[in-house]
Amino acid sequence: MFAVVRTGGKQYRVAAGDKIVVEKLAGEAGDTITLGDVLLAGEGSELRATDGLTVSAEIIAQAKGEKVIVFKKRRRHNYRRKKGHRQQHTILRIVGIGDQKAAAKPKAAKKAAAPAEAPAAAETAAPVAAEAPAKKPRAKKADAKAQAPLKTEGAESPMTDTPVASKSDSE
Repeated sequence: MFAVVRTGGKQYRVAAGDKIVVEKLAGEAGDTITLGDVLLAGEGSELRATDGLTVSAEIIAQAKGEKVIVFKKRRRHNYRRKKGHRQQHTILRIVGIGDQKAAAKPKAAKKAAAPAEAPAAAETAAPVAAEAPAKKPRAKKADAKAQAPLKTEGAESPMTDTPVASKSDSE
């Protein structure tokens, strides 16, 4: 299940178990907070009502972003000002959306399920692949240039239909 939440003037698409970096929120590392401003929620292509739906998250850390340099200059007036700024951030781990909680290790479950489904898919896909005609590989431009014949004496001129004359022919 996923949700789109608004916090700090920005919108984030989150699912259970995701980590996001948001604008500074009050709280210490390890605290649990709820994000109540849910704009959209659903699973797959099906959407769900957002009335009273909340997203619960755990604060992992309070951190600062990278330094941004603000440099002001006015030409020919000996005016230069240099300031730096580091934005305060909160790193969150999404615990659950509504009543749904995050699984302990969802990635391990997906990896184990994928090999079990792969042989079944390979059996059904094999007859379809056999029916499709084989395509010839396309020649690359570099190969075409390498195979182009070189112009030699006695060959036809590209501008006219007459053969190129050599010095011995004109005398």
